[in-house]
Amino acid sequence: MATAVLVALAFAFAWSIGSHYTGACMGMPYALGAISARGALLLMAPLALLGAWLASGKVATTVGRKLIDATPTRLGEAVVIAVAFGVTAIYNRIRIPTSTIQILVGSVVGAAVASSVGVHWHTIGTLALIWVAAPPVAAVIGFLGGRTLGAVKRVGAGLVLVGCLASFAMGANDVALASGALVGPNVLSAREAGLLCGVGIALGVLITGRGLLDRVAFDIVAVDRVTATTAQLVQAVVILVAVSFGYFTSMNQALVGAMAGAGSARGRNAVNTRNLLGIVRGWVTGPPTAFLLALLAALAVRAIAGADSLAR
Repeated sequence: MATAVLVALAFAFAWSIGSHYTGACMGMPYALGAISARGALLLMAPLALLGAWLASGKVATTVGRKLIDATPTRLGEAVVIAVAFGVTAIYNRIRIPTSTIQILVGSVVGAAVASSVGVHWHTIGTLALIWVAAPPVAAVIGFLGGRTLGAVKRVGAGLVLVGCLASFAMGANDVALASGALVGPNVLSAREAGLLCGVGIALGVLITGRGLLDRVAFDIVAVDRVTATTAQLVQAVVILVAVSFGYFTSMNQALVGAMAGAGSARGRNAVNTRNLLGIVRGWVTGPPTAFLLALLAALAVRAIAGADSLAR
């Protein structure tokens, strides 16, 4: 029973992730008229699935086996995923992009504390450093790229292509938030879990992903094709480099950092400050919210099912 619930929750969370990152991957090509909304979602879905299936193994192992000192049980992973899924769904509902990665880690740490299980603080610290460094690094690379690509004619022709690259990177980077819960307690292998949750991401993109595609495309940024192409390319590169080392970082944070840098290189403010502040609030409040809810949920489950029900 616990296994069936865990698989269902992981699939649902993957669906939510797919919905959440449509704007981060395809918002720029859509905003600038390089592709229609339907075309953007139809391109993004299979590419995200491929990234999840073929390139997410290292990150899934990090999520499933390198964040806490014990082996999580299937019930424990179900608690973690249920909380992360719920918090992400709330942000999706109010159309505020946040970091599902940071929400997931907050949930894992909350459940571990409630279970009296040690946390791999070295891994958490490394992830935190990557999260802090990614936006300014993306901004610097974006600035340099904006200066370089600004002299290239018809650079907008590559905008859809870099959106496709970002979609593949998202699948590789973010599916582990759901698939890692199946890898940790040995429900599925990393490749099998990536494929299953990749299908969930693809369905989330296609069926419920339009809202955040519109939000990112029209409410947060105002850019030309050079700035957008540069920012989307930098975002994908930053994410894929992190994934290659088995770590994961925020698609939205990398994109906003790259947008700011590329926009500055073009002599324009590419970020709508008011809406950006709303996103920053999402980044700041998401992880502690997930931590607290996971802590309370895990304490409740532990009281009902026993001290060893969440990890072993």
